[in-house]
Amino acid sequence: MDFNFSEEQEMLRTLARDFLSRECPKTKVRELEKDEKGYDPQMWHNMAKLGWMGLVFPEEYEGINASFMDLVILMEEMGRNILPGPFFSTIAFCALPILEYGTIEQKSRFLPQIARGETIWALALTESSGSYRASEIKLRAKLEGEDYILEGDKFFVSDAHIADYLLVVARTGEGKGPEDGITLFIVDAKDTGLGMEVIPTIAGDRQCKVSFNKVRVSKNSILGDAGQGWHIVDFMLQRAAILKCAEISGACQAVLDMTSTYAKQRVQFDRPIGSFQAIQHKLADMLIDVDGVQYLLYQAAWGINVGSLSQLQISIAKAKASEAYQRICIDGITTHGAIGFSLDHDIGLYYRRVKTAEFAAGGIDFHRENIAAELGL
Repeated sequence: MDFNFSEEQEMLRTLARDFLSRECPKTKVRELEKDEKGYDPQMWHNMAKLGWMGLVFPEEYEGINASFMDLVILMEEMGRNILPGPFFSTIAFCALPILEYGTIEQKSRFLPQIARGETIWALALTESSGSYRASEIKLRAKLEGEDYILEGDKFFVSDAHIADYLLVVARTGEGKGPEDGITLFIVDAKDTGLGMEVIPTIAGDRQCKVSFNKVRVSKNSILGDAGQGWHIVDFMLQRAAILKCAEISGACQAVLDMTSTYAKQRVQFDRPIGSFQAIQHKLADMLIDVDGVQYLLYQAAWGINVGSLSQLQISIAKAKASEAYQRICIDGITTHGAIGFSLDHDIGLYYRRVKTAEFAAGGIDFHRENIAAELGL
């Protein structure tokens, strides 16, 4: 197990950090929080020109043919800079399963569009409970002739309001277990039968309620096999969980860095506050959490990268990252004192995203249950 980065990976990290620092300063982040779209189309286009959308796609689909670990590095830098936009929903939730399970026709049609930054995707998976369990999938897809008719609602669909396509998880039948009868559909997000409603969130991200009113979808729009799609959901959640961990890892490192810098510069009683033991303990705890998250992230990502995926490692990493992110932000805010609690300070931008990051690709309880199951408890 080698966590050392290659020269090319270090170059990718440096390029991403420089680009995001220049193109998306915190003033831009605040601006996009108030923007109706929630992202900058020009920045999205520039990211596509750098090859980020097609980073892990083969060259035949206009990609760079990089590794999953390269994508982890990129997501860490996006988390460090809290980049707003639909990259995670498009790539982690939708492009990776299409690349793995799509037909040749589907991959040839959709992946080059994604790589060029021409289309945005969103995953319509969770419903009113917000659960990632198969038993909570209630949206029905009824077969009528050669088409399926979708009826029902999906909640917490990130970036659905700007999406060109939705990857929809629906129930087409019943079986011995709740995982049976699940089918994934590629749906045109501009279909007249779709209703969109943006749900207000403290993070300023764009979570949507999507209503399906007799939306007609052809059999050719099924990803994988009809009624056997839950393993695809497992596939996407495993990889999305790690990519969200990478985003959290970058954010945690950014909060530690700004808190450490502040502790060295802020003078009280004629001494930098970083010289006080209480502050040193907070910073030490933050560093332990940051290093722990990063180690668990790289361990789980390395397993995926070499084809030795471990659900146990993935769930441990995601549960740890979600808990650590909140602790690190709270310690960072309290170390900053009164200014840390104001909306004017950048540290609050990270704290407001803690819950969104926690529940993306499964919350703490979800992954603790997975850990217990993997341990045979």
